[in-house]
Amino acid sequence: MKHVDETFMALALAEAERAQLIGEVPIGAVVVCEGAVVSAGYNRREIDHDPAGHAEFIAIREAAMRLERWRLSDCTVYVTLEPCPMCAGLMHQARVARCVYAAPDPKAGALGTLYDLHDDTRLNHRFDVTSGVLADESAEMLRSFFRRLREESG
Repeated sequence: MKHVDETFMALALAEAERAQLIGEVPIGAVVVCEGAVVSAGYNRREIDHDPAGHAEFIAIREAAMRLERWRLSDCTVYVTLEPCPMCAGLMHQARVARCVYAAPDPKAGALGTLYDLHDDTRLNHRFDVTSGVLADESAEMLRSFFRRLREESG
């Protein structure tokens, strides 16, 4: 399973690179169903002027459209940064089976760092979470991005 998770996370990292190339925070996501990538997304908040333009939000919506169903109960979402409450909530609403993320998010992480939305017994759906897959690569991409922003603005 570790090798499979790393393979799909590498694809999410490639999506994050696409975000970075257009000046967006480098976060990428892919949705996998039955061993195949169904959709992918990368951050587009700035370019689309969309507060919901998070990588995993885009990828989940695209997966639902491609699969022609809103229940993604047989899907895994791979994302390079721990999802925020909005995206973790969407995963709950979409009934995803699993989320795999790379780096934790100490400021907004909702799948283990600040909140445990995936495992809240008050909610009607819970899903599995695996963290730390290619975390160093993701964290370094984010650090480099923000370092360049500071250097350019200062």
